[in-house]
Amino acid sequence: MPSRSGTVFLLGAALAAAACDRQTPAPEQANVADAAVLTSDEVAPGGAKPAAPIGGVDRSHKGEAAPQLAFFDPAGKKVTLADFRGEPVLLNLWATWCAPCIKEMPSLNTAAGTMRGKVRVVTVSQDMQREKVEPFFAERKLDNLTAYVDPDLGLSMAYKANLPITIMLDAEGREVWRVSGAMDWAGSEAQALMNEVVI
Repeated sequence: MPSRSGTVFLLGAALAAAACDRQTPAPEQANVADAAVLTSDEVAPGGAKPAAPIGGVDRSHKGEAAPQLAFFDPAGKKVTLADFRGEPVLLNLWATWCAPCIKEMPSLNTAAGTMRGKVRVVTVSQDMQREKVEPFFAERKLDNLTAYVDPDLGLSMAYKANLPITIMLDAEGREVWRVSGAMDWAGSEAQALMNEVVI
């Protein structure tokens, strides 16, 4: 019988293979330094299309409670999404190996600064090697974001998500909408979406 760490490794390898999957390579995805174009042509495992168009808003899970799975803050302390109750949360699941995730990270950083006090932006890395995440943030000066990590991939498995995925939670921890794929989180469309939950 495989050990827990072996099982987590196998699940992580499967997630890494499925997430950020592409039907065709796109030149704008090869150059992750260009954050101006935030597009993704990822597909779900097996080639199935996601519930909403990539970059489109999916409201089919509205009202569902957030999963109560633990992940880690930069100090290694376990936290859950319940720890953020009382304020709306923009939850972003991403990884350092995911090109669309990297492209949208600067706009998430901008949104975190713009929406401070109204919406908490919580970015949770799905990297199994958590030591990669803080240097990634430091190198890119993502100082409005906190480097949370989920090395057991619990959140991405609970949401059955390809990366990146971003879920808007209301102040009670209930889902409002989600976006699969990259988006310009500093743009007017994203601002209007986030303002839906501002109290």
